[in-house]
Amino acid sequence: MPDQSSSGSCHRFFNQSIAAMKLNYLAFAVPLFLFFIGWEYLYTKRKGKNFFQYAESVANINVGIAERLLDTMTTGLFFFFFQYIHKHFALFDIKPTIFTWVTLFLLTDLVWYWYHRLAHEINSFWAVHVVHHQSEDFNYTVSARITLFQAVVRGLFWSVLPLIGFPPLMTSVLLLVHGMYPFFIHTRTLGKWGWLEHVLVTPSHHALHHASNPEYLDKNYGDVLIIWDKIFGTFVKEKDGVAIAYGLTTPLRSYSFLWQHFHFWLEMYMNFRRAKGFKARWKVIFGKPDDLDPRYRMVLERKFLRNRQPAAAPTTAIRQYVTGQTAASLVLLFIILLFEHYLTGWQLFLFSAFVIISLVNSGAILDQRRWIFYLEFSRALLVLFAFAAFYPNNYTYTGIIIAISLLLWYFRSIRRYYLSLLYSS
Repeated sequence: MPDQSSSGSCHRFFNQSIAAMKLNYLAFAVPLFLFFIGWEYLYTKRKGKNFFQYAESVANINVGIAERLLDTMTTGLFFFFFQYIHKHFALFDIKPTIFTWVTLFLLTDLVWYWYHRLAHEINSFWAVHVVHHQSEDFNYTVSARITLFQAVVRGLFWSVLPLIGFPPLMTSVLLLVHGMYPFFIHTRTLGKWGWLEHVLVTPSHHALHHASNPEYLDKNYGDVLIIWDKIFGTFVKEKDGVAIAYGLTTPLRSYSFLWQHFHFWLEMYMNFRRAKGFKARWKVIFGKPDDLDPRYRMVLERKFLRNRQPAAAPTTAIRQYVTGQTAASLVLLFIILLFEHYLTGWQLFLFSAFVIISLVNSGAILDQRRWIFYLEFSRALLVLFAFAAFYPNNYTYTGIIIAISLLLWYFRSIRRYYLSLLYSS
């Protein structure tokens, strides 16, 4: 017979251990996000519609992975920033009540409207927001195209809420809940919402916001409520007979992770450097995107992309390899988010660096660049260093030295075989 007292002690120890675990349950937003993407994809396939392009979807998800990953290191900073403002500069001391929660929701949505509108009208803000509009698809993967830079600028706008006097915890909770809604309006599968179209930002409203048609540009900025667009004159309805085209007015024609994030910063830099006088340079920073000389985009594309023509259709090997990389990055992201309190700074750096290099690598593979093997070599080194971080002993160090020596000795042969395997038709 088993010792019941020992068994009870084990159960208590197990329950206490579970209770003491400091898991970040926000990590489960990742599989939930993937569930809705999968549902949308299967639903559109069943209806015979093609709302997903493979390379576009991968690029969209990659941007989202990077934002979620980097957000783990900055979310706490936003809360402390709100806390500092509230403690030192708050105009009022607002207490949580039903009335103040409703007021906070309305103000949050209003601040979002003006952040979003200015992000389209001022170059410095458009530089951090443009990534969200680059996709030529409109589906749930597009909602992932949020960058850390955009989150920082958005946080600066929202800092007006603790400045007014709303408690930081109250503000952060509302922002978290408020931020969930926009995900569900990045779709073409939900149709019109009846009388709610007059009050809420619906998928049909937001689809027009992502359109590059001249009649739809810079319209429907709202996040949850469409009333702000109607009040401030930026609301537009879908016009009959006008096919919606999504993305930028001048498409990027590249899936490069780095190019997507930094092309507009480089365009601003070239315009600023060649601008004559203070007024011209001021317009580069604080003027509208239309004020920039579009010819500099072509100059930069020739320099950084070499060829402006899109790469050939991805081979089966490319699709399989990129899909595997994306899946691995999502799994690593989930692990990092869930167990972030248990990872050392060194381990967190290695995991994060591996994911970021994988995201850059996927985009470069879709563009069929040949320098990607150097990224693969870097990832191999990170894997070896990760072994050293988790199993620090002389056997591990010896094995790492041997593995690196073999990689360097056969570098050219491995590179030639790798590229032929990946890019051969």
